[in-house]
Amino acid sequence: MKELVVISGKGGTGKTSLVAAFAALAGKVVLCDADVDAADLHLVTRPRIMETHDFVSGHEAEIDLERCTRCGLCRQWCRFGAIDEAFRVEPLLCEGCGVCAHVCPDRAVDFFEKTCGVWHISETPYGPMVHARLGIAEENSGKLVALVRREARRLAESRRIDLLLTDGPPGVGCPVIASIGNADTVLAVAEPTVSGRHDMERVLALAEHFRVPAAVCVNKCDLHPDEAQRIAEEARTRGAVFLGFIPFDPVVTRSQVDGRSLVDYGETPVVRSIQEVWEGLRALMAASADGASKPSRESSEARETPQA
Repeated sequence: MKELVVISGKGGTGKTSLVAAFAALAGKVVLCDADVDAADLHLVTRPRIMETHDFVSGHEAEIDLERCTRCGLCRQWCRFGAIDEAFRVEPLLCEGCGVCAHVCPDRAVDFFEKTCGVWHISETPYGPMVHARLGIAEENSGKLVALVRREARRLAESRRIDLLLTDGPPGVGCPVIASIGNADTVLAVAEPTVSGRHDMERVLALAEHFRVPAAVCVNKCDLHPDEAQRIAEEARTRGAVFLGFIPFDPVVTRSQVDGRSLVDYGETPVVRSIQEVWEGLRALMAASADGASKPSRESSEARETPQA
């Protein structure tokens, strides 16, 4: 089984639309939405939820007012200001550090594990999907990412599906690190701006650190062709395989509104570009499976010029 993780240095680059299109092009796959803070792959894959499970992680304090003598030590030591004057704990402020329970002389503070969100196993037209929703202001998103990826891998193995497509979170923080560990390939989706180039550089540095083979494509390339070309050159300089330019197309917005994959709209320019990127990814993953080197620089350089 191979896992492709689609990431970017920021949100809004088109990761989710690309993952849904890849799923339609690939046939039978397992989908994983690892962007648990703002999951949206379900908006374009029309899932039917089959299982729902609680995500329990971390702790939260609760003061038993019958045992509490109002000595004030908990309020004094809580650096997050989570305990009010009536000695009630504000859940959105409590960081679960446990210092209040440690200093309470009356053992009036209970320290419970808390439910931070939920995760689902669903069926889609392209295969099963594992996705989740983290609660408002909850932390431990890295743990939830690891959980949904683990369940997606288990699902792929049990159903003997050879490809796992993961829609990764934006940025380069803990959730992204949790999403690319032990992946076979990452695709960094860049936008043709100066900040988009810097975001790509950070993402590629992260992939290099974890020794995950990386590829790059530029989405909405015709909005700034010169910058798109600079991103392609920088990607090759950093050892990534550049797979192509994807033009801007209003059909992308229409597909999001309709809740459908881009592939459903036929042979549009954006779909043809995505098909080229997908073929490059398949070649890259096949080369990795055979233990061969990544596709040649010549094959990457064949995609030289963004569409104007």
